Amino acid sequence: MTLSVVVPAYNEAENIPLVYAGVCQAMEELAADFELIFVDDGSSDRTPVVVEALHDRDPRVKLVSLSRNFGHQAAVSAGIDAATGDALIMMDGDMQHPPQVIPELVAEWRAGHDIVNARRIDTEDASAFKRASSRLFCALLNRLSDVPIRSQAADFRLMNRKSYLALRALPERDRFLRGLVSWVGFRQTEVPFVAAGRHAGKTKYSFLRMCKFALSGITGFSAVPLRMATWLGCSGSVLALIGGVYALWSKFVTGHVVWGWTSVIMAVLGIGSVQLTTIGILGEYLAKTFAETKGRPLYVVRETVGLEQPAVPQAPTVYELDTGQARVLTSVAGH
Repeated sequence: MTLSVVVPAYNEAENIPLVYAGVCQAMEELAADFELIFVDDGSSDRTPVVVEALHDRDPRVKLVSLSRNFGHQAAVSAGIDAATGDALIMMDGDMQHPPQVIPELVAEWRAGHDIVNARRIDTEDASAFKRASSRLFCALLNRLSDVPIRSQAADFRLMNRKSYLALRALPERDRFLRGLVSWVGFRQTEVPFVAAGRHAGKTKYSFLRMCKFALSGITGFSAVPLRMATWLGCSGSVLALIGGVYALWSKFVTGHVVWGWTSVIMAVLGIGSVQLTTIGILGEYLAKTFAETKGRPLYVVRETVGLEQPAVPQAPTVYELDTGQARVLTSVAGH
C-alpha cells in the first residue's frame, strides 16, 4: 500500500518542516509507504528551497513548483495530477489540517469507503463571523445546488485511486474541489476533526477572496441564479403591467392623474435594478463559459523535484516551462 500526500503551499516555509514531521509520524504508525508531494504555488519566500532540502534528506518528499500563483484549487489539482499512490490524501500546508487524523482516514478507507472526508467541527482561532459565514455558505449552497455539498467540509480528505483518477479527468478550470468530490460520487463517509490554529504565517483567504470562492462554488454547481434572473424579470414585468393598468384607470376612468417625479423615479430605479442584477448574473456565467472555451491549462509547471515525470494538467494540450522556454506536451486523460 502506497499513499500519496498532496500539500499545496504558498509562503509556508515555516510550516513545511512541521507538516513533514507530522506526516512521517502518521505513516510510521500505519507502517505504510508514502510519497509527500508539496506543490509550491508561486511562493515568494523560501518554500521551494525548504522542500528541496527535505528531498535531499528524504527522497519520499517531492516538489511540483508552479510558474506563478495559480490559487489553492489549482495547486491541489497539480498535486493530484502528480500522485501515483493507491490512495491520495490532500491537506493544507498551514498545520490546520492535523496529520494525526490521517490514520483515521486510512481506517475508514480500509473499511470499504472510496472517499473519506475530514469534516471540520471547529477551528481554534476562527472568529465568530468566519464560523457564521461558513455555515451560511454551506446552507445556501446546499439549498441552491443539485449536488449535495457536505457541511463544514474541508479540502482535507482521502480518495482511493479510482476516485481520484475520476476527479483528475474532470476538465473544469474554475475549480471548486469540494463540489467536484461530491459530484464524482462513490462511497463516501466523514471523519470529524478540530482544526488547529495557524502555526505560522497568515491566512491567504481574505474576505474578498472568500466571497469569490463562494461565488465560484455557487455558479459552478447551480443554475438557480439564472432562474432567479428570469423570476426577477417576470416580477418586474408584472409590476410594470399593474402600474400601466393603474395609470390608464386613473386617466380614463377617474380622471385623476397624479403628477410628480417620485413615482417615475421609483419605477426607473426598480426596473433598472432588476435589469442590472439580471445582467450581472448572466455575466458571471458568461465569464465562466469564456474561461472554459479558451482552453488554457489549469496551471503551468516551472520545475519538479523527485518526480519521474513532470506533472501536467489533464487537458488535450498543455504547456510547461522547460529551460526557460515553453514547450507543448500531450496529456492523456486519466494518466
